[in-house]
Amino acid sequence: MITRWTAAELRSKLDDRDVSATEVADAYLARIEELDAKYGCFITVSPDRAKADAAAAQNRIDRGEAGPLTGVPIAVKDIVSTLDVQTTCASKILENYVPPFDATAAIKLREAGCVLLGKTNLDEFAMGASTETSAFGLTRNPWDPERSPGGSSGGSAAAVAAELAPITLGTDTGGSIRQPAALCGVVGFKPTYGRVSRYGLIAFASSLDQIGPFGRTVEDAALLAEAVSGHDPRDSTSRKSGPIVAKDLKSGSLKGLKIGFPKELWVDTHDPGVLARCHGALEVLKREGADVRELSLPSVRYGVTTYYIIAPAEASSNLARFDGIRFGPRSEGKGHIEVVENTRAYGFGREVKARIMIGTYALSAGYYDAYYHRAQQVRALMRQEFDAAFGEFDAIVSPTSPVPAFRIGELSGDPLALKLLDACTIPANMGGYPAISIPAGLTNGLPVGFQMIGPRMSDERLLQMAYASEQALGASARPPIP
Repeated sequence: MITRWTAAELRSKLDDRDVSATEVADAYLARIEELDAKYGCFITVSPDRAKADAAAAQNRIDRGEAGPLTGVPIAVKDIVSTLDVQTTCASKILENYVPPFDATAAIKLREAGCVLLGKTNLDEFAMGASTETSAFGLTRNPWDPERSPGGSSGGSAAAVAAELAPITLGTDTGGSIRQPAALCGVVGFKPTYGRVSRYGLIAFASSLDQIGPFGRTVEDAALLAEAVSGHDPRDSTSRKSGPIVAKDLKSGSLKGLKIGFPKELWVDTHDPGVLARCHGALEVLKREGADVRELSLPSVRYGVTTYYIIAPAEASSNLARFDGIRFGPRSEGKGHIEVVENTRAYGFGREVKARIMIGTYALSAGYYDAYYHRAQQVRALMRQEFDAAFGEFDAIVSPTSPVPAFRIGELSGDPLALKLLDACTIPANMGGYPAISIPAGLTNGLPVGFQMIGPRMSDERLLQMAYASEQALGASARPPIP
């Protein structure tokens, strides 16, 4: 079955002429039509674009000009601008927006010869951890449709798990790639901040946002990371470095590596099944020759609090442009202020409004020093502690999510519980570190994710460690769907 193949396997089959790029695209489009009404992974499906991309990819293959992802279908989180394909951020305020340009990541996908299937669902403006705040319906977890896929990139993670796309792009501001990857039993990788251009990414929190890949395997995630990474002069935060290189992925080993597990991220408030699977992963790393030791990073206990000051503050600035005058449909009113009030009242959902108000308050006169400035000081302390730890350890590991997939609506009345789901993932965003979630097995029939964090610019080495860990754990599994 075509949709069972990984991206790497697809490329081999395409090169061997076992299947054509058009046949692959048709197989995925048919599966999306069959199953997506049940799971809600896509906001927009683009069959005409997919078929045109597939035909172009096949021409490249026939000419012997194919790259590592030529002819491979992909879906992109609907917060990344795509030329002539609707980009909504899962918000009513952008429900009719069709970008006149491609984000740099989208340009690189075209250059790689990927086949765009469509745009995936997310929490509105990437603000959430459950993909329940989308204005276009929620996404369901392929392991259990009554449960959440996580968020905010829940549509991208669930699409890979349900075999509606072999690879997808998401974004990660506080864990929005890694947490849904864990809950959906797939691989999710957040590169070092600045290694993938943010040009054309509709910003949530500019100092934290990072585009990154989902795949069924570390190899697939690495191939996609290589395709979209590299310096971009149009992004002032882009690192002046080459793309992430995937060719040496399989040459790594766990033997002799120093792995640290912070006691603050392995706490008894986590689900017992999650802790058991992740402690089991530590034992496997030891068996493979890694030196695994406990360490302390005291500042991470303030990570969630710090994040929910900094991220809303940046969001309040970034989303100011959506006022019905510069961007978004305009609601009428008496005077400029009422027009803006009515536009935002209609266009933004509850979670987005709440974060804008929190951020505006934190930045306001009289509160800036008490909240935003203090949060940035704690962020700097957290970064110092991690940098010191990376002087001793090659990687820092933890559970990705403190719980497995939760029931839809279970946490909607408890916003603090939803925010605490990011406790293990936020530190990597605070310091700009690369981090990856890989499957670590099941608890009560639901996936568990194991997170690995590396020093800044260690993306290739981290991927090697993750690949070696993936092979040793052998924990990948398929959801119980046809």
